[in-house]
Amino acid sequence: MRRQSTKTTATKSPNLLASALNYTSIAILAGVFILGVGIGIAFSSTATLDPKNVASREFIDRTAPNPELCAQYGASAMVMDTRLFVSLNPFNVWVSQPSMRPGCVLRTNNWAVLEQRKLVNSEQVRECKNRMNTFAFTGDLGSAPDINCVYQNDDAKNYYLNQPGATAPAEETGNF
Repeated sequence: MRRQSTKTTATKSPNLLASALNYTSIAILAGVFILGVGIGIAFSSTATLDPKNVASREFIDRTAPNPELCAQYGASAMVMDTRLFVSLNPFNVWVSQPSMRPGCVLRTNNWAVLEQRKLVNSEQVRECKNRMNTFAFTGDLGSAPDINCVYQNDDAKNYYLNQPGATAPAEETGNF
């Protein structure tokens, strides 16, 4: 007569231990992932709360003068005023400290908004149109805004979009 072997009970216990470790490690990794996502959301949601930190297009859109009108008829912008001083003898260039303000650039087919409010006259519109330019302004349109005829610099490039994998916006969105 042969005796039955008891090896079958001894081999089952290591498999139970290994599967328990797999479930535990999966649960720990899932918890770390969820915690990481939560911390990432917390950091990114606090990026635009400080006015000294302009980190999003939405912040610039909200601070533009006449934000609803600007979104409907043009695009919000950051306006930088600075001065350059050039001496010829000796040749030197000095730059003043820039001041940053919120502004708005109007599309060329929306100049009537400024004309209706009598903020620009027909001669100013004709001169700006002859140079293939458009109008931009800073300050509230209801109380003495600073309006300028500006031109779009076609040589200005967004070098952030030249990175591998970056997608460029549609061409027509950049033309005013």
